[in-house]
Amino acid sequence: MVKRLLLIFIGWFCMMEIAAQIHGVVVDANTGEPIPYLNIYYDGKGVGTVTNNDGEYSIAYHAGWTKLTFSMVGYETQEIIVSAKTSELNVSMKEIDQMLDEIIIRPKKEKYSRKNNPAVEMIKKVIASKRRTDLKQKDFYQYYKYQKIMFAKNNITADTLRESWLFKQYPFFRDQVEVCDVTGKNILPLSVDETVYENVYRKEPHSEKTYVRGINSTGVNELFSTGEMLTTVLKDVFQDIDIYQDRFRFLQYPFDSPISEAGIRFYKFYIMDTIYVERDKCFRLSFVPNNSQDFGFTGSLYILADSTYRVKQCQLNLPKKTDINFVDHMVIDQKFGELPTGEWTLLEDDMLCEMSYLKKVLGSFLVRRTTRYFDFNFDPLPNRLFKQKGKEIKDVNAMMRDNEFWSKYRQEDLTQSEQRMGSFVDDLTKIKGFKYFMFFLKALIENFVETSTPDSKVDIGPINTMITSNYIDGLRLRASAQTTANLNPHLFLKGYYAYGFKDKRSKYMGEVEYSFDKKEYLPREFPKHSMTFTYQYDNMLPSDKFIHTDKDNVFTSLKVCTVDQYNYERKATIKYEREREFGFKTTAFVRYANYEPCGKLFYRTMAGESQLQSAIANGRLSGTEWVHSPFNTHDITVAEASIAFRYAPGETFVNTKQRRLPVNLDAPVFSIQHTLSVKGILGSDYTYNMTDFSAYKRFWLNSWGNIDVYLKGGIQWNKVPFPLLIMPAANLSYIIQEETFNLINNMEFLNDRYASLDVSWNMQGKLFNRIPLLKKLKWREFIGVKCLWGKLTDKNNPFLEQNRNDNVLMMFPGHYNAAGGYDYSSHVMDPHKPYVEITAGIHNIFKLLHIEYVRRLNYNNLPTANKWGIRFMIRTVF
Repeated sequence: MVKRLLLIFIGWFCMMEIAAQIHGVVVDANTGEPIPYLNIYYDGKGVGTVTNNDGEYSIAYHAGWTKLTFSMVGYETQEIIVSAKTSELNVSMKEIDQMLDEIIIRPKKEKYSRKNNPAVEMIKKVIASKRRTDLKQKDFYQYYKYQKIMFAKNNITADTLRESWLFKQYPFFRDQVEVCDVTGKNILPLSVDETVYENVYRKEPHSEKTYVRGINSTGVNELFSTGEMLTTVLKDVFQDIDIYQDRFRFLQYPFDSPISEAGIRFYKFYIMDTIYVERDKCFRLSFVPNNSQDFGFTGSLYILADSTYRVKQCQLNLPKKTDINFVDHMVIDQKFGELPTGEWTLLEDDMLCEMSYLKKVLGSFLVRRTTRYFDFNFDPLPNRLFKQKGKEIKDVNAMMRDNEFWSKYRQEDLTQSEQRMGSFVDDLTKIKGFKYFMFFLKALIENFVETSTPDSKVDIGPINTMITSNYIDGLRLRASAQTTANLNPHLFLKGYYAYGFKDKRSKYMGEVEYSFDKKEYLPREFPKHSMTFTYQYDNMLPSDKFIHTDKDNVFTSLKVCTVDQYNYERKATIKYEREREFGFKTTAFVRYANYEPCGKLFYRTMAGESQLQSAIANGRLSGTEWVHSPFNTHDITVAEASIAFRYAPGETFVNTKQRRLPVNLDAPVFSIQHTLSVKGILGSDYTYNMTDFSAYKRFWLNSWGNIDVYLKGGIQWNKVPFPLLIMPAANLSYIIQEETFNLINNMEFLNDRYASLDVSWNMQGKLFNRIPLLKKLKWREFIGVKCLWGKLTDKNNPFLEQNRNDNVLMMFPGHYNAAGGYDYSSHVMDPHKPYVEITAGIHNIFKLLHIEYVRRLNYNNLPTANKWGIRFMIRTVF
């Protein structure tokens, strides 16, 4: 018993030593004020940190590393002896004047100046020499890249290991815990993803290709059918950084590189000292953002002390007070080197990020990315490497590589926990009750229920559409399901059955999709190439086609006003879709559709209205029978063909079971579509041509956030009844829907010419960060404006005398009042007076909630006008 207690005590003591942290405050010896952005590091070890705005720091103790260095321009460098017993270490720094090339670098308290600053002059020389390190100056190049991304539960304390019920009950959790060699903290690896890429380049004619040669992914993401979402998101959020680029994307935001003209204006630079990095003499140049809350890095550049001004090593950190969500601590370490052929390039790129959300409840997590570049070749390459379509090509055998392949291309050995990942997942699945836990977790996360595990052939859902209500159905129950690639990787079935207890009608949809490409789980996986047949009968709002979510979504089904003008729609559609890897998409479809008005919507031609008025005047029909008049049109039928083109270069997606979502919103999007219908063909009642176009672009304003711009337009070229006119994209729910108007009612404006502009500015907290109380909340401000220009030409205007007895045009929608009169709910816009609504919002509330106040600026005299409203949505961003 004593021996066991002694072993436990020794193990606990060792664990505490491994996880030891040295922390403290660094102040000016003369004034006692804290010194921000001061460098603290283990000399020659490549491990360090910087103080935050309050002079505070924290750094892991490493056994055998006894000297901790504190340095900053304008202060005497201090080397302090530390040990495992050192926990709190407060340091006072003495000011000095330094002489460098006969230019005095004065203490930090002097106003920072870029003029005649030797650090700025040095970084300008680094920028000027960038071309020398650009491999694209070569006629050809080829290299391999190995990348490993590990996701882990972070900071497993010694108390947790000893006392947690989970670790006591299931020892395999304890076996999976290991010590992170960078932070010194205990971590529990949950997933590891390895990828081997082959990159090839040709200067003339220009071509670049990335071949994915090997993929090895294990961990808890295997338990989810859409488990690749985790890896896809991690790769997009933590993209590779090229500091020689003027700007790069990281954490889904653009960052100015310190080695750029914009970086000179964005950062402050300081020459720290001259040190040796792997036997190369280097100048150590530190940099910090002008404003610590802007999206920028602190860090150090190690620049060769010769005429080349090449970067030998780069260390990047995120300032503690930056306005980026979820990130507690991040360090990026890049190492450059000379190839045997003389070229200088990046060889090693390591990134470690500690993250948390609801830290007291969920704890913290760690993401570690390890990247190695190797086997460079600059000989001419065969043309066959550049003939395949797409920028990234996945090898058909990428996911089936054997141990021999990985022993050759794996550049960093897996840790013991990473090697045990497969058995760890197997042990998880054997826990009693685990499958029920996963059942409910998948239903919550994926909104679908799998009918079998682990390879579900049919998924039931979406769950959030099962119980809803609307004006026509009353209480509506719906059952939905879809097949997966586990049943057939090319053929997919999807459908639903719904019943309304008010109208006592059944509604249904069935869809058959054939994918010409083999899919891993669902047919929408990029790039899509498929033929689809859909048949549907349901009640629909005319504005439902503008909503990106399912119309039966329980949240969007809650409307801000009474909506009672519906159609029963019966539609049969054959659609062909082809996406190209470079972002070009072609869509062609043929559709038969029958529209029968229901609720308080009715169809009546202007000729039928004249006959009705005559019948009433002659006493043959009373006013109370207007709605169900024999002069009404029971339904209309159209058969149309459409062709559409969409171009979105650089767009990336993640797949969910319900839809796929764009990840990279920086990609511009352009689209154009034309629809044709000919009267008499397939029973179509009308001939018409409709053309639509749209464009989207995001513009970044450095630390002032981003502006999103949507521009749309369209023309209905022919004379048509109002159901075939152009109606605004109206959002009638409380949930924010992109690319829609918040305060326009259903069919409130009907046009045959239109243009719309939607401009929104996410200021990323630039103003709120200057208000002390709001600064800590990390709220971010949002403003926007939406405009609609519309015109109804004379041929489609039913209010004109010349169209009074027209057999094609129909009365605009409306409601009969108590006096028997008719109040129109659809109106004709003034072509010289655009509709305008403005938005002011706050997002990042609890890092989760986005709320907007919306105000309508004109057309408020209309009886259908909603002058203001509150809209919200759940949105998480970094």
